[in-house]
Order: sequence, then C-alpha cells, then structure tokens
Amino acid sequence: MKFKAAIFDLDGTLLNTLDDLADSMNCVLERNRLPSHESETYRYFVGDGIEMLVRRALPFQVAGAGELERWVREMKAEYARRWLCRTRPYPGVPEMLNAFAAAGVAMAVLSNKPDDASQVIVRALLPDAGFRMVLGATPERPKKPDPSAALEIAARLGIPPHEILFVGDTPIDMQTACAAGMFPLGVLWGFRPAEQLIAASAQMLVSQASHLIPWIAPAEMITN
Repeated sequence: MKFKAAIFDLDGTLLNTLDDLADSMNCVLERNRLPSHESETYRYFVGDGIEMLVRRALPFQVAGAGELERWVREMKAEYARRWLCRTRPYPGVPEMLNAFAAAGVAMAVLSNKPDDASQVIVRALLPDAGFRMVLGATPERPKKPDPSAALEIAARLGIPPHEILFVGDTPIDMQTACAAGMFPLGVLWGFRPAEQLIAASAQMLVSQASHLIPWIAPAEMITN
C-alpha cells in the first residue's frame, strides 16, 4: 500500500539528538555531585518525554512533583545551551524528506520532546522539509503513546488514519501508530533495537532512510 501522509517521530528518527541530551543531563548530574551515565545508556532513557528522562537518569526516586520540576528545569536550561552542539539529521534523512515532498506527501512531526524545543530544532536542522505541522509535548497535549495528537494531525491534514505512515524508532511510536489506526514503521538507526519494535507491533523495519521512499504515493495519487 502507498501512503498519502507520513508522521515522523523526531529524536532517534529524523535527528540524532542523543549526545546533546546525554551531555545536558550529565552536566546536571555532575553539578549536583551525582554519577553520570555513558551516552549509550541514554538510548533507554529517552522517548517518554523530558520528565521521564530525568527520572531515569537520577540515581534515586524523586520525592514529589516539586522536586521533579526543579530537576526538569535544570535539564531544560542545560539542553537550551547545547541542543545544537552535536545534533544532526541522520544520514539520508534530508534526501528522503525531499523525495516525500516532491511526491506531494503531507508530512508532520510528532514528538514527546517539549513543543518549544521541537519547533526550534526542526526549523534549524530541517528548514526545507516542508512539514505541514510540528507537534511536541505540551501540558494540554497527551504524550505518545496516547493517539490523540496523531489523530489531530490526521484530522487537520484531512487524510484518513489508515492512509498515514507513522515512522519512529521506539516501541512508543509503534504503539501510537497502532492506537491511531496508522501503519507502524520502525527505523533501525535510532535508539531502540529491532526486537523491541517488533514486540510493539511494527509492521515493517527499515535500516536506511532511502528505504522509506517506496512507501509513499506518487503525486498523481494525492487528491488532498
């Protein structure tokens, strides 16, 4: 089946943000005389939003919402200073997005990264992608795997969910796609291994960005 629209996760799917996230949180930990983590460990800390990243990185359980908010503020402040230091698009991603745009495919980004950071990073690193919308986490918007935001995108695009390709690198992305009635396609260059994506009901896995191109509908099939 060819798809008329595509929703992309951001971290681990379009952009390799791991080192900047790890450096930011490690700076917070070291400043507070707490043990830091190897960058690779952060593969399993990210994906559920910044609050969960902070919870996972801390060596103790946070006592309450007020304490968690303090740590989150510190992390956000550090990340704001270095989010563009080492973050880059994955190889082949800009070319793949260009091919999607040339075919007239409607594209959007849905991330559990805070919305303000998502907007800034996409504008800076993927300025020519032509996304119809970029949605990140806000207090009013449920995070993935809740399908609400994905269904909001489908409604705003005017495209039925079953005609939308949902592309991500974590089980949460696959769960979101399934809950929204979209096609869950997992990428293998991101933060989680194939077995986790398969267990979360990924219908297809790809190892290179160019392998996504055959899944899109040519322009003459696009009626929206």
